[in-house]
Amino acid sequence: MRSRGRFDYVLLIVALALVGIGIVMVYSTSAILAGERFGDPYYFLKRQALYAGVGFFLMILMMFLPYRILNQLAYPIFGISVLLLIAVLVPGIGHRAGGAMRWLKIGGFTFQPSEFAKLGLIIFLAYFLTKKEEKIRSFSFGFLPTLLLSGLVIGLVIKEPDFGAALFLAVMVFILLFVSGARVIYIASALLLAVPVIYGLLMSAEYRYKRLIGFIRPWDDPTGTSFQIIQSFLSFGSGGLFGLGLGEGRQKLFFLPAPHTDFIFSIVGEELGLVGAMVVVILFFILAFRGIQIGISIPDKFGSYLALGITLMISIQAIINMGVVLGLLPTKGLTLPFVSYGGTSLIANFIGLGILLHLSTHAERR
Repeated sequence: MRSRGRFDYVLLIVALALVGIGIVMVYSTSAILAGERFGDPYYFLKRQALYAGVGFFLMILMMFLPYRILNQLAYPIFGISVLLLIAVLVPGIGHRAGGAMRWLKIGGFTFQPSEFAKLGLIIFLAYFLTKKEEKIRSFSFGFLPTLLLSGLVIGLVIKEPDFGAALFLAVMVFILLFVSGARVIYIASALLLAVPVIYGLLMSAEYRYKRLIGFIRPWDDPTGTSFQIIQSFLSFGSGGLFGLGLGEGRQKLFFLPAPHTDFIFSIVGEELGLVGAMVVVILFFILAFRGIQIGISIPDKFGSYLALGITLMISIQAIINMGVVLGLLPTKGLTLPFVSYGGTSLIANFIGLGILLHLSTHAERR
């Protein structure tokens, strides 16, 4: 029996190891790109190190913040998350890049509200599912209100548009509903009703349809829609068992788009090989295992749902990112938690980690 009051240091070490790998790989993948674009090969490295420092500071704060305060602030946190997602869509306030309105710009920094909305939705769901504990098996008083409130956040994320993040949020919501005891028939029916909606969204945007076709038949358009995933295949294929060596990757030399963000795992496979890639996978597995252990060992329902939700937020996104990079899932713009370049994502994950570490002091695990 682990004594109460101690942080889960294995979880902390694993997460910091992923951050360390991420900082090294961000520099390795972005130095040439940053030198070409900004005249400073350390541009992305310095920003990622800054984000990691801010995130680490916020993690320490959350480690010592009583988690029941989040229970009391669930509605304000949810409201702020929704307002930020709405602000993104307002012309003149939201910042457009790559054809999508996903960012708010403050001074020289931009941040993505949807990353904080993931955490905000988890806190709210943990509160709401605890409050509705006796009614969650009721469709009208438990299941439907949870679905509608979650659907508000998911709908705003789709509007940006960010279909991948919306789908990720939907998966997370349904898993939490299942864990909380919602009737399987309600969940299955909602999933069946979601199929035509997903199909309509895929068909309504040409780029989504092309991504789907590129996933099914990647070699039909190797220089167009499938260019990124094929370059990813080449990265992994050339890495072999032990890789080409740190900094020796070739696909990052203006072949593979976004090598320091969504497809950083490709360069991990190329430079560190199968062994290096498996180290990253194992670290995520340990993180998920420890997080689930914490979640099922907390007597308090709110704390339990909160721990499981944060664990799902990190682990599902990691699975989707690695699945996309390996060609097992259609291309989606989701970063690899703690590893990919991205300030908002890194800070949000650090905050979630701090909450999870605090919750670990309340777990009674055998």
